[in-house]
Amino acid sequence: MSSFIGEFDCKLDAKGRLMVPSGLRKQLDPAANESFVLNRGFEQCLVLYPKNDWERISAEVNQLNQYVKKNRDFIRYFYRGATELGLDGTGRLLLPKRLQQYAGIEKEVVLFAYSDRIEVWDKDRYEGLLTDEPEDFANLAEEVMGDKSNEQE
Repeated sequence: MSSFIGEFDCKLDAKGRLMVPSGLRKQLDPAANESFVLNRGFEQCLVLYPKNDWERISAEVNQLNQYVKKNRDFIRYFYRGATELGLDGTGRLLLPKRLQQYAGIEKEVVLFAYSDRIEVWDKDRYEGLLTDEPEDFANLAEEVMGDKSNEQE
């Protein structure tokens, strides 16, 4: 499983290609073989998964009981727009127009890399998200991360 970290400012070229920064490419697991799956994310961003991580996550989703309507709804939305991508010879990815439109991406992009994924954000939308930071981040951290021992009960 990949373990990414970092924020990277990028620009799309006129054809919708994104140069993957070398600092991020160095973090790629060789098992991904420079292959990715790009998908719709939450909060109107895109999520770029290395192919090997996508296969693991996809296997989890495929275990959902498809006889339950909300599971089918989730599965459809989760896979909607999923597109396999590969780096070209110069380290660029071509972002499909439909996914660019979904995320409101035009020119300036922020890649926010964490855990096993890379979120692809329109720069203005990303900066707007960060200005909506909770008034008291310490309280949110306590609520979300608080006493982890209670989760096992």
